[in-house]
Amino acid sequence: MSGMRRGPRLPHGPAAIASSPWIVVGAGVVVMVVLLFVALGAYRGRSPVPEGAPMPPALPLPSAVAAPSAPEPVSASASAPAPVLPGLSGRASGLPPSAAAGSRSPSVGPSVGPTGKPTVTPSPSRALQGRPAVSGRYRVVQSFDGGFIGEVSMVNASAESRGWTVGLEFSGGRLVTAWVEGVPQGTVRQAGSGFTYVSGVDVRPGGSVSLRFHMERASSTPRACTVDGVRCSGL
Repeated sequence: MSGMRRGPRLPHGPAAIASSPWIVVGAGVVVMVVLLFVALGAYRGRSPVPEGAPMPPALPLPSAVAAPSAPEPVSASASAPAPVLPGLSGRASGLPPSAAAGSRSPSVGPSVGPTGKPTVTPSPSRALQGRPAVSGRYRVVQSFDGGFIGEVSMVNASAESRGWTVGLEFSGGRLVTAWVEGVPQGTVRQAGSGFTYVSGVDVRPGGSVSLRFHMERASSTPRACTVDGVRCSGL
C-alpha cells in the first residue's frame, strides 16, 4: 500500500467552483428558466375582462378648431360695461342729477373760522347786491374868481359794459360846458340851476371814466350829485 501512488484530490467548495466555470454557467441558465416560468404563470393567472363588462371610455379625438372671425366694428355710442369687482359697487362718473339739471345754483356752505365758529363766505353775486353797478365820486378840480371846474369820476363794478347818467344840482349858477376827455361826447340836458349828462359811450367792466364841467357863479358844493340815481361820494 505504501508503494501505491495516490491520485490528485479534487478541490471542494469555492475552489471547485472557480476551477469549473461550466458550473456557474449552468446555474445561471437554471435561474433564468425558473424566472421565465414564474413570469408565464403570473401572466396566465390574470383574469380576462368578463364578457359584457363596460369598456373604458375612449378619449375624444381633437376636432378642427374654426379660425377666429374678424371682430365686428363697434359703434361710438356702444361701450363695453366696466368689469365688476367683488365687494365693490359701481360709481357714476358724471355729475349728480340735481347738479346736471341746473335748476338750482350750488349753495355756499359754512366754513369754520379761526375762532371755531362757522362763518359763511358770500358768493360774488351776493357781494355785489348792495353795490351799484356804476358808482361816482365828486371833487373840485380847480376854483377861480367867478366859477370853478368840477369832476365826477365813475367806476364800472359790474361784469358787463354799461352806460351811465350823472345828475347835478346847484343853488344858483350857470353851466358853461361839460365834457368827457378821449371818448365820444354824450347829451347834456339843463334843468334850472342843474343839469343831467347822459353818456355817449359805455364803460367796460372794471373801467372808469370822468365827467368834467365848468360852472359860473355857483357854490362848489352841489345840492345833489347822483350817478344812475345813486348819491355820489366825496361830498
